[in-house]
Amino acid sequence: QVQLVESGGGLVQAGGSLRLSCAASGSIFSINSMGWYRLAPGKQRELVAVITTEGSTTYTDSVKGRFTISRDNAKNTVYLQMNSLEPEDTAVYYCNARGVVVTSVRGTYIYWGQGTQVTVSS
Repeated sequence: QVQLVESGGGLVQAGGSLRLSCAASGSIFSINSMGWYRLAPGKQRELVAVITTEGSTTYTDSVKGRFTISRDNAKNTVYLQMNSLEPEDTAVYYCNARGVVVTSVRGTYIYWGQGTQVTVSS
């Protein structure tokens, strides 16, 4: 019923920039928060950034000042602008939507995207 489709990953040199996008589609009535997680080899999944419907944002310490999350509520789309990328940012980045209300379905739900690879070379 609801799909999250990510785009914008790729290979970039250290110091470069990438912009990730994630569009949610389906019978969506509303989404409370949207965010990005990442999973690097040998590490646990980590919350990178999250943004609420009202625009309140939270970032993990390692990306503060370098990454910016934004959201277009009308398009159910979330973006992650990543600047000054470091090799430590290399990971698969997953889009996440929480508190999703689906039209004509009771309750709220959590959805994940399929992931997009970000590789930063030194």
